[in-house]
Amino acid sequence: MSLPQPVPPSWKSSNDLLGKDYPFHGTSLEVKTKTPSNVAFKVGGNRDSKTGAIAGDIEAKYTDKKNGLVFTETWTTSNALKSQLELENYLAKGLKLDIATSLTPDKGQKSALLNVVYKQSGVHTRGAFDVFRGPTFTTDTVFGRDGFLFGAETAYNVTEGKITRYAAAIGYNAPEYAVTVHGLNNLKTFTASYYHRVSADVEAGAKAVYDTKATTSGVALEVGTKAYLDSAAFVKAKINNSGVLALGYTQALRPGVKASFGLALDTQRLNEISPTGPTHKLVVPSHLINDITALHIAK
Repeated sequence: MSLPQPVPPSWKSSNDLLGKDYPFHGTSLEVKTKTPSNVAFKVGGNRDSKTGAIAGDIEAKYTDKKNGLVFTETWTTSNALKSQLELENYLAKGLKLDIATSLTPDKGQKSALLNVVYKQSGVHTRGAFDVFRGPTFTTDTVFGRDGFLFGAETAYNVTEGKITRYAAAIGYNAPEYAVTVHGLNNLKTFTASYYHRVSADVEAGAKAVYDTKATTSGVALEVGTKAYLDSAAFVKAKINNSGVLALGYTQALRPGVKASFGLALDTQRLNEISPTGPTHKLVVPSHLINDITALHIAK
């Protein structure tokens, strides 16, 4: 389970632009259905292109919007049983409580994470208590005013009685663009990113990463763009300073069904034949999603 991170909206926009819809690591299928009684089911699977291993899960989710209650139960092919209970805006407006547990009986692995989120105008704060790891308490807060964002995160190990991790962020959000600077991993890794909504159909963004502990010197740089061809299709492209070019195409086939295609090219090795496998990757199709809504027919 992932602990909360100080993520201003600008950082998420840049991450989504450069990270999503480039499915080069395998083929996946996801089917969703929803009943009239507010119970949703989801079955998903993914085949790794390198190992050929297939992993999947089946999920059932009950939602009570009136009381802000969401209960999710998941069973994976690795025999992990996951449960999550969310309660939002019930005790107080802007307050969300979240309990997430996981159990793998054959391996004897278990986890429990207690989350508290509080959101108000100009402030967003989160706290997480990991019961079986440490236990560890993690908290982060983001303040916003006039478009400027300031955030910080820290993790405290209760048993050892010391701070194990801390990070900080600063950013600026405007209607058409956003910039963010992060200091992560105890201020040993620094990232800077920007996201720009060029027009209604075009987005652009870039990210730079400098790791003071990296074995190679220099800054890792990545830039990308997204263009909507029409209301049902879009293309994406990105390239990094290592010369790896990635292309993605997503097409909505019909309501609830879409297909994605991906291509990755190492532009510095276009004419090279690798003895260990292909230098470039082509995935067709790489991702399919089917969303079916159950209809209630009155008799």
